[in-house]
Amino acid sequence: MLLLLIAICILSSVHATKLEQVHDNKLLNLIKVEKYVIVLFTSSTNCPDCDNYEKRLVHLREDLVDVMSAWVVKAIDSQLLQLYSNDREPILIFFRHGLPLLYDGPLEDEDILITFTENKAPTVKELTDNTFEHLTQASTGATTGDWFVMFYSTDCVQCLRTMAKWEMVGAKLKHKVNVALVNKATTGISTARRFNIYNTPQFILFRHGKMYRYDIGTHDVASFVAFVKENYKKIKQEEVPPLPSYL
Repeated sequence: MLLLLIAICILSSVHATKLEQVHDNKLLNLIKVEKYVIVLFTSSTNCPDCDNYEKRLVHLREDLVDVMSAWVVKAIDSQLLQLYSNDREPILIFFRHGLPLLYDGPLEDEDILITFTENKAPTVKELTDNTFEHLTQASTGATTGDWFVMFYSTDCVQCLRTMAKWEMVGAKLKHKVNVALVNKATTGISTARRFNIYNTPQFILFRHGKMYRYDIGTHDVASFVAFVKENYKKIKQEEVPPLPSYL
């Protein structure tokens, strides 16, 4: 009996220091049915960074469950990761009603907790041909603020992999710059044509009645944020094309 109790204690201790591992089928179901799911995509190979991420999340797990009722799990060598990022593990993604946000910040309790609790709702707005000019007022440079817009299409793999990063860009620029999406292939066909968008993904910053194309090859959160804050000044500004009469 004593040996059984000791074994139970050991197993409980091991469980407390590890995240629950889920396979892809269960992970897909969690993302589909649960409100908040925090997933550490990790690797079975020697990966000290993966271990550090897991230790940090184990330490945070109780707070994340208490504050958000979130699932906190890990997926090892998951094939699903390629849907959200082309980077190597570890990758930390927060799913809100299935919508991914890729965490891109310090491995610190406070930073992770604040990022997730303050961004439980989507940070990126979806614009269409019907709403683009009304919401952005791009051609007039009026009072709705600056807009950083990603033009995407549903058949674009790179676009799909950028979505989780784009949500993190929205989180980092929250209350400073509006971050948005336009679907070039469906609801934003005319808007994409207006701005000469032929390939996706493409990114444009609309600021004070001018536009700045993000032509930097790197599609990471830090580069996007730096462009909006400072690096757009290095790009030749363009006049915003007038609103076509057919829109």
